[in-house]
Amino acid sequence: MRLLTCSAIAACIAFTAPQIAQAQDLGSNFKRDKNVSVRQRPRPDYEATGQKTGGFTVYPRVTVDLEHNDNIYAVASGETDDTIWRVKPELAVRSDWSRHALGFFAGGNVIRYSDNGSEDAEEFTLAANGRVDIARGSNITGSIQAQQLIEPRTSITAGSPAGATPKPVQYNLVTGSVALVKEFNRLRLTGRLDDKDFNYEDQGSPLFNQNNRDRNEFSYGGKAEYALSPDTALYAIATGNKKSYDTNAPAFDRSSDGYVVGVGANFDLSEVMRGDLQVGYMKQSYDQAAFKAIDGFNAVGRLEWFPTQLTTIGLNGSRTIEESVAPLSPGFISNNIGASIDHELLRNVLLSANASYGKDAYEQIDRDDKRTNVSATATYLVNRRVGLFLTYNYLKQESQGNPVQRGASFSVNKITASVALQF
Repeated sequence: MRLLTCSAIAACIAFTAPQIAQAQDLGSNFKRDKNVSVRQRPRPDYEATGQKTGGFTVYPRVTVDLEHNDNIYAVASGETDDTIWRVKPELAVRSDWSRHALGFFAGGNVIRYSDNGSEDAEEFTLAANGRVDIARGSNITGSIQAQQLIEPRTSITAGSPAGATPKPVQYNLVTGSVALVKEFNRLRLTGRLDDKDFNYEDQGSPLFNQNNRDRNEFSYGGKAEYALSPDTALYAIATGNKKSYDTNAPAFDRSSDGYVVGVGANFDLSEVMRGDLQVGYMKQSYDQAAFKAIDGFNAVGRLEWFPTQLTTIGLNGSRTIEESVAPLSPGFISNNIGASIDHELLRNVLLSANASYGKDAYEQIDRDDKRTNVSATATYLVNRRVGLFLTYNYLKQESQGNPVQRGASFSVNKITASVALQF
């Protein structure tokens, strides 16, 4: 599920919910921490101290957003603008143990529109994750998460064959994962299992039926890495997946099996660049005879360049197979490329900009979507308890092809001011 959203908090470095620390790996050939990006750099004077409780630290936080959106329904003409309030309470709990780790997270998002109350919504997330350290460089990690989410009007999968839904699409998502990592000096092996269960809320009309999208996605895979040096490793990866739809309607049953195999390299060149580049082959085969298999070249990559200690420039790209909600199409090949820049103007003043371009080529129908996204954020960390953010986001989608089969074309401008309080 790809949701195209923009939030000032996405660019916040010091005001990010704490994550479980990685196992101790001193002397590992797979550490990639020679360079520290602007986003990763510690800022002790502006980080939450949290509240100590036994062997855990509790991090409460609340964020308030005020957004102006000039096209809330993501339409080509007759745009409706509105001012949107969001209140996001969060509570993160992290263990302080020397070995092993355990963490919990609870968060909400109350969304209120000033003039269009039918778009009001609530989201929530409950999550737990943990790590068991077996030996240096070897551990088992696991996580489980339950969410109630709202699909943005600008999402690629928003709407239905009949057009825009009467109200935003709500769905429940339950995810779980477990991973095992074992390191043997120059060799590291990783195995991983992931499960996702999607359950969409019906819109109360056959024209806008969402139940046909209910499904389970199970994926499994392994990765073998060999360190040529402490700075560079080559790897081979193989993952498989099984997607099972709950619907009994053949036209909407996109149940399938697929896999991705590839090779790649990750590296951290001293004071210059680090990254991870992977290429391979992907294929998705569908149970319904009417849906043809999708296959082709697969690629995923990211690069970070450090021209100075105060500036980080990033590049990323991908070519993947994604799920479709368009009638008569089993899925589409998604091609994406993006760039970002983060600059530390002052220790507590950060400037960020992002740009991305994507093209989605749908299978078995005449439809191609192009998406351009540009955003910029200014972050001002007042102190360790207060952060201020200002974000501008521009999103444009152009859908081409058969008038009956193509999707929506639109452009959206959003300006968001946010304040985050943490303790």
